[in-house]
Amino acid sequence: MALQQVVRVANDIWSAFVVGVGRLDKSLNPMDTINRIRNHRFTPSDSIYALHALNAAFWVWMMTSPAFPLKLFIPIFHLTILLIPFTSQFFTPALPITTWLICYFSSKFIPNEYRPNISVVVLPTLESVLFGANISDLLTRFTHPILDIFAWLPYGVIHFSFPFFIAAFTWLFRPNEALHFFARVFGYLNFVGVLVQILFPCAAPWYEVIFGLMPANYGMKGSPGGLLRIDHMFHSSGYTTGFSNSPVIFGAFPSLHSACATIEALFVSHFFPQTTPYVWAYAGTLYWATMYLTHHYLIDVVGGSCMSVLFFYLMLPDELRGAAATSGPGPLRASKYAQYDLEVPAGPEAYELESEPEDDPESALPTYRASAPNEP
Repeated sequence: MALQQVVRVANDIWSAFVVGVGRLDKSLNPMDTINRIRNHRFTPSDSIYALHALNAAFWVWMMTSPAFPLKLFIPIFHLTILLIPFTSQFFTPALPITTWLICYFSSKFIPNEYRPNISVVVLPTLESVLFGANISDLLTRFTHPILDIFAWLPYGVIHFSFPFFIAAFTWLFRPNEALHFFARVFGYLNFVGVLVQILFPCAAPWYEVIFGLMPANYGMKGSPGGLLRIDHMFHSSGYTTGFSNSPVIFGAFPSLHSACATIEALFVSHFFPQTTPYVWAYAGTLYWATMYLTHHYLIDVVGGSCMSVLFFYLMLPDELRGAAATSGPGPLRASKYAQYDLEVPAGPEAYELESEPEDDPESALPTYRASAPNEP
């Protein structure tokens, strides 16, 4: 029985994939995209693309590695994939994500003299005042290899792969507008979060564990925190190397791990409501993992989650609310008769005076369509 269910699910995914591939624009001619731009009627909302262009130009200008002129290949490559129709259909909606990524990875090139001072005491003080204790510190008092694995999986593995699974399943089973919304809200959320981390740099709990409340400076290396135990467990140095050379070392607030988990839980529970308990269980586990691994204070987790709730409900378009959120791929705007399961009313020819006078005048009104006895 279980094997049959697996086969059925695999067949459903394969069928959706075949249909999805059939919907793709497979053209490789850049002139198709240029012609679409020429025929496009621009609106004030299109000015957002100027923000993306200015952001990219600023960070490419700030880059010192690769040096000029090699770094020009980055915008040239990006423009190329935006012009080719086949790649453009993926990367144009993903512009908020690429905007966030270039901001994150290029922020390390900001000269130290232009950076704000690093706060070491603000976050633990706020946590103690608001929550009555240093909750994140209490969660690190007891460690165990099983707990390490339990925290590592959502924090160090699923966090980086889950957005791709969400995007893939949304593309397969939901309207394109839902996928575009996910790209926008996920990208802009992280972009604003990184800007806050750059403008308000704060030390994470691992810093307090290693250095106490000693003032921090931008010459310091980052730390993997509790993930160091994972490196030792697997005899590797991946997390140590990655976090030591992170572009944003003092980016404790807001926690973008908790922000991503919350926005993913909100999105998945909205568009795939049957998965709600599981996706929120993942989010709750990741909240705990951020503190157990000494990467964030509780105030960071709360701040990142509040940002996600704000972004999700402010940016969720009206056409993706209600029943439309769980509709399959295809046009969103069905007629009002289809939305309310009504029969389409008859045209003027149905009202010609051919019927008997005693006919019921209400027979021409729309009625609720009866379901078939065995209809699922």
